[in-house]
Amino acid sequence: MQNVLKLALIAGLASASTLAYAAGDPLADRKAMMKSVGAATGASAAMVKGQAEFDARVAMLALRTMNAVALGYGSKFPEGSDTGDTKAKATIWTDSEGFTAALAKFEADTAAALAAPAADLDAFKAQFGMVAANCKACHETYRN
Repeated sequence: MQNVLKLALIAGLASASTLAYAAGDPLADRKAMMKSVGAATGASAAMVKGQAEFDARVAMLALRTMNAVALGYGSKFPEGSDTGDTKAKATIWTDSEGFTAALAKFEADTAAALAAPAADLDAFKAQFGMVAANCKACHETYRN
């Protein structure tokens, strides 16, 4: 099961990054970025819920993925990218300072987790809980 989890995470990240580079438009880019965060979250949640054995390397890969997205995600919301097949709320553009602050918190929390790698499941649960709280808060405020 653990190898399947690793392969799914890696495949999800690879396909999402390929889509982002191939698309060249902000909407496609941010969808691809969120797919990679979704894969990282899924792998992390499986470990936290006991559905997969804790693997420090998978935990670090998941956190690195989330951190990388946090660093570049804000640039994927230029004016005019609020139309089309998007779940982004208008609040992203009307409260850009708040959105930027939410992304900065996500980046800081993922960076802190990366700086202190979890040695065991309990440590990772604490890290992932903090990071996942960022996701929840941002989705509640900035996503339809």
